[in-house]
Formats: sequence, C-alpha cells, structure tokens
Amino acid sequence: MGVPSHPLDPLSAAEMTAAADACRARAAVEGVERLRFNTITLKEPLKKELLAWYKAGCPAEEAPPRQAFCILQTPAAVEVEVALGPDGPAKVTAWTPVPGAQPLASPDDCFEAEAIAKADPGVLKLLRETYGVEDVEMVACDPWSVHLPPLGGRLIQTFLYRRSSAADNQYSKPLDAVPIVDLDLAKVVRIETPYLSAGKAAELAGQLAACTDVNYHRDLCEVPFREDLKPLDIVQPEGASWTVEGQLIKWQRWHIRFTFNYREGLVLHDVGYEDGGRLRPIVHRMSLVEMAVPYADPNEPFTRKCAFDVGDYGLGNCANSLELGCDCLGNIQYFDALLNNSKGEPVELKKAVCMHEEDTGLLWKHMEYRNGHAESRRSRRLVLSFISTVVNYEYCFYYYFYQDGTIGYEIKLTGELSTNLVSPGEDPEKPEWGTLVAPGVNAQFHQHMFSMRIDPAVDDSDGGAGLVVSEVDAVAVPQGPGNPAGNAWTTKETDLLCEAEAQRLCDAGCGRYWKIRNPACTHPATGKPVAFKLMPQHTPLLLAAPDSSIAQRGAFATKHLWVTPHSDEERFPAGNYTIQHAGGDGLPKWTSQNRSLEGADPVLWYTFGTAHVPRPEDFPVMPCEVVGFHLKPVGFFRYNPGRDLPPGPNK
Repeated sequence: MGVPSHPLDPLSAAEMTAAADACRARAAVEGVERLRFNTITLKEPLKKELLAWYKAGCPAEEAPPRQAFCILQTPAAVEVEVALGPDGPAKVTAWTPVPGAQPLASPDDCFEAEAIAKADPGVLKLLRETYGVEDVEMVACDPWSVHLPPLGGRLIQTFLYRRSSAADNQYSKPLDAVPIVDLDLAKVVRIETPYLSAGKAAELAGQLAACTDVNYHRDLCEVPFREDLKPLDIVQPEGASWTVEGQLIKWQRWHIRFTFNYREGLVLHDVGYEDGGRLRPIVHRMSLVEMAVPYADPNEPFTRKCAFDVGDYGLGNCANSLELGCDCLGNIQYFDALLNNSKGEPVELKKAVCMHEEDTGLLWKHMEYRNGHAESRRSRRLVLSFISTVVNYEYCFYYYFYQDGTIGYEIKLTGELSTNLVSPGEDPEKPEWGTLVAPGVNAQFHQHMFSMRIDPAVDDSDGGAGLVVSEVDAVAVPQGPGNPAGNAWTTKETDLLCEAEAQRLCDAGCGRYWKIRNPACTHPATGKPVAFKLMPQHTPLLLAAPDSSIAQRGAFATKHLWVTPHSDEERFPAGNYTIQHAGGDGLPKWTSQNRSLEGADPVLWYTFGTAHVPRPEDFPVMPCEVVGFHLKPVGFFRYNPGRDLPPGPNK
C-alpha cells in the first residue's frame, strides 16, 4: 500500500480498498447478507501520539500506525476499525454495532431516494392525476433527512417540484406532495399531501396556477445580460508565493497542514507562524463540525424540516468538483480528495479544494503630515476554500491567512431557497411563516447555525495543554474621584475555569471577545501571556423553543461559546449520529459533567449563523450571505508582524 509521508495524510485508494476488503471478509464471518459502505476514512492518530511523534523528530519508523475508520450498514450500523500495515494485509481490529444509530445519508442514498420516489406507483398516480405530469423526469425530488420522524425505518423525505425543461429552475414550481422513502425497504412508505388531505383541491389548483418559470440558467434567464461590464483579470506573472509539500502549505511565514474528509470537508492541522527563527504553533486542529438548519413553519409536514447538514449528509460528501467551474481568480492550485461509494470503492473528487492569493486592500498606512511622506503596504491573504452543495443550498467555506498573523473564517451562503406552497389555511397572498418570492412561491423563514471546533495551541508545543480561555469585556469606569471627567473605561477579563462557566453569549454592547492565552510564555514589553483572541460576529442564537426537539438536538446552537477539555472522542457537538436522533448527545452530554478546564487542554466550540428571512431578491438564486469570525494575535508578536513587508510595485 505504500508508506504515507505523514500520519495525517488521507487514505490512499489502495488503503481504502484494503480496508473495504477487510470489512467484507469480517462481514462474511459475521453472517452479514446485505453490506453497504457508508464511510471509509482515516482514523486520525490520538493527539498525544501525534505530539509525541513530533517531539521525537518525526522518525518514519516510529510514526503512529495507520488505521481506517469505517461505518457499515448491515443494514444496522456497525463501526469498524481497520489496521493498515505498509506490507501485510489490512486487519479488522474492532467491530462495534451501534444499536439505533442512523449513519448519514450518503450521495448514493440521496440519489436512490429520488429514484425510489419517482418509481413509486402512488407518486406517479398523484403526479399524473393532480398535476398533469406524465414525464417524471420533469419532477425533482429533494432528499431531506427527517426531523421528528412519523414512523420507524431509515427515512428520507422528498420535497417535490416541477420543471418546464431539463435546466428549468424547479423551485419556482413547488408541488403539494412529500413522499417519505424507507431506504432499508427501498420503497415509499408514506405520502404527505397537505392540500388534498385537507380537502382543498380547488385552493391547490389556484396556487399551482400562479406559479411560473423564474430562471437564472444562462440559457433560460428571462432578463438580458448586462453589456457594459469590462474584464477584470488577476495576473501573477511570477506565480504565487506559496510552496506545497504533500499536505503541508507554506506561505508568508505560515505553515498549514490540511486534510479533507467525508464529514467535515477541509480540516486544518498544525497551523503555525515562523517568528524569530522558530515555528510558533497557533492551532492544533480546526474544522466546521456541525450545522443545524431548522425551518420555522409550524404547519405539517414542515415541522419535520430541520437538517443537520454536517452530520446528516457530510460536507465532504457534498463537495463540488471545481473542475466543473471554479469561482476563484488568479494563480490557483487545486487539491483532489478521495471519498468512497456505497460499494466501498474509492471515488476521486477532482479539484475539491482551491488555494489562491487575494489582495485585500490596505494592511497599514501612515503619512507624516509635516513633510508629506507616506508609507503604506497592501494586504494579501492566502485563501483555502471548498464549496458544498447540500440539495438546494451552496455553502462556500473559506479559511483566510493574513500577513499580520490573523486567521479568518468565512462561510458564504448562496444557491437556491427551499420553497413550498403556502400552507392550507394561510392567506396565499400573505404567508405567516415565510416570504412570497414569486407568484405562489413561499420561502419559509429558517436558520443556519454553524459550530466550529477550535483546538488551539498558542505557542505551546504540547498542543495547548496549558492554555487558559478567558472572556474580555470593555467596561465603563464609574465617574468619581478617580475618573472626574467620566471618560475612563477599562477591560474586565474573566477566566473560564469549568464547563458550566464556559457556556457564553456574545455581547456587542461591551465588545466581548474570548482570549486564549499561554501563561508559560510572556510578551517582552507587556509581561502578559501571549494570546490569540476569538473575535465573534454577533449573530442570533437558535430561535426554536427551549423544550422543542430542535433545541434538544441542536443544543450547541443555544450558546455562542462552549469550552471543554480536550478529548479525542469528542468531535461532533450534536453527536456522532444526527439522523433521526432524539437529541441530548454531544455538547450537552459532555458538559453536564462540569469538568475543570484548568490544565485540561481546552477546546473551543464557537456557534455562529443567521436567521434568514428570505427576500424576493434571494430568488431565483441567492446573492451570498456572509458569516464568520477571526482569530487575531494579542501580544503574541513583539510588534506588527507585517512591518517587514516591502514597498510594493503592484498597480
């Protein structure tokens, strides 16, 4: 199988195939008759093993052993660990059934759910008799996981839409039908028809008659393209400023190791910055680990519309191949990814990750007004990105690295709104739980709540074991003898010493941020510990009722910040298996122990997102909505680390 250059390198095609073969052999011994591969991915080394290997100088012969982690559907879920020797055969070392768990809906699952719905006699009859649809290929069936499942089984609900042509925008013509597919049974087990069930066929006909084509496709767009837009070309005649060694990127003193997996997509490891002749660690591991998308319509069947896109589908599984069209400019380098299909075969995703440089305006400037001399430097950032299409939505994920030591993270939300007809009983001209974005087309209110797991390592070769997380507020000083003019203010810093204390909310009124400091290293001028600060974007929390099933399953979105002691087993804030899960797993379960954070290698879980009240301007395709945050150095560098940028000739 060959020897990888680093223990974190993703599985090769040969390793993935060997792991699948080992699973098949064990499944035969276990008497499994129906075997389906949900996941084959690298089982990352334990953090302590990886750090020990780094401290030993990374000897190849002492690298942590390679292992694969597999999730099988038999059809019951089974977790499998496979040892991958460089020379000998792969061997199953753990075979663990997970009773009641529903693994994520893979791409194969989603395509099969649509095919099952389109082939169902009841669905075909409904389409023909109610909607006059004879050609089922003119129907799109969007596959959604099922919140509050009305019956048992491995369920996918399919929201139906009609097309006028193959490239037509189906979301301008929603249908009043939601077939539910049981993937294990390979059949439709229920069909929801809100208008027909309420005996309101006439009202349904009126709504359908109002719907019309509204397109964005270049061949179908109903408005003429602009003719006054001039070219804007990004030219780098000497190439880009990075170097790449396998999965390691070096750029402008940054060192960034990255991986890509089925669930989190792009993951950062061992992020550090060269400073004063040494590489100073900043982040041990960072990735987006969950996303809750609850819809606000209380009418059936839309109470079941709440997807956990990371756990239900997997961002890596839904990633775009940028070979089909990239959205970046300039000198670009791409990286491929390797995933698996339901047969256990490797599937190469070409150009899954994009890397490029961007000019971002001024980094710093000052003009000495006495003589008119000005010094200024433009800012450049390195961008690592990928894009996932989760049914109707596009999520565009960007990691930014700046020349002043700042790390940025941004998600651009675009794509299409998941539309529906106005529910029976509502005023078709004034929907209560959504916005009419086109005649007869209702776009429901909903949220996108993201969770970022940040395992910091601020100047700590032990991976952040000794770090302290604190909350910093700007506070006014009462007017009095020590503040006679009333202009004084200061900062209040509060250490977060246990999990209960570390469940925090943003507060824009006091400019709140959270500091991650290393008491073992101090700044030569301030004498204070070196630190980075998490600068939040002040966004809403989960709006569902506290006792709702949404809040039970998506408890991570009820706080902006959680801090926990590091654990290799604690990776996903809503639990390892989110599909049809009752809730209570992940962060609420872990933090109920109220563990100490002192000397505990703290991990930060940052929640951010949006409450989306759709606009007509979001249709038929949505302009990007942007959310994100920054990690900025606070007394980490001696001075401005961008002071050494040369005066640039760029124009």
